[in-house]
Amino acid sequence: MTALAEVQAGLEAGAAAVEACRRCTIGSTRTCAVYGDGPASAQLMLIGEGPGETEDRLGKPFVGRAGELLTKMLAAIDFSRDDVYIANTVKCRPTLAEGKKLKNRPPTPQEMENCRPYLDEQIALLQPKIILCLGAPAAKSFLGKQFMISRQRGQWFEGPGGIPLIVTFHPAYILRQTGGDLLGMKRLVWQDLKSVRARYDELAAMVQL
Repeated sequence: MTALAEVQAGLEAGAAAVEACRRCTIGSTRTCAVYGDGPASAQLMLIGEGPGETEDRLGKPFVGRAGELLTKMLAAIDFSRDDVYIANTVKCRPTLAEGKKLKNRPPTPQEMENCRPYLDEQIALLQPKIILCLGAPAAKSFLGKQFMISRQRGQWFEGPGGIPLIVTFHPAYILRQTGGDLLGMKRLVWQDLKSVRARYDELAAMVQL
């Protein structure tokens, strides 16, 4: 078995384990587990907070409006969805009941803790060159509660296993902005994305030498 085949087998086993997981109550209320999406060869890993309604229905991360924006963000720095691996800090949609409907909510610290071994396993299997965290919750799961996205986005940190890690705003948060706030945020995110591309190319060049 080749190294990539071993990684793929590990990811498939992890997805099966998540599908069977009921450590949290949301394991019983979700429609689909959303383990992750992308090739075993991915060198750029994106990590968000958790699945929403569309992701829960389709079983894939970032496939709603935020996912459409994320695809455009990646294309702006010459990546496609097929080039990267996308995951979340939790693999099931966190919800609360609002009448007869389920509404999205942030995952609890306990839910994130319960799900963390699955994320750690994904990172260990993929061993990406770069991790891009989307939004403060994902960033805080690696960098601690003191992390402030307004001040520390766009900076490079040492992630798990020494992997370079950078943070930018979550696509869903960008979509909620309007007018001048939206234009200003787009500029900041563009800076972050260019930094990812430059670091990726730098690391790729080092491997080729």
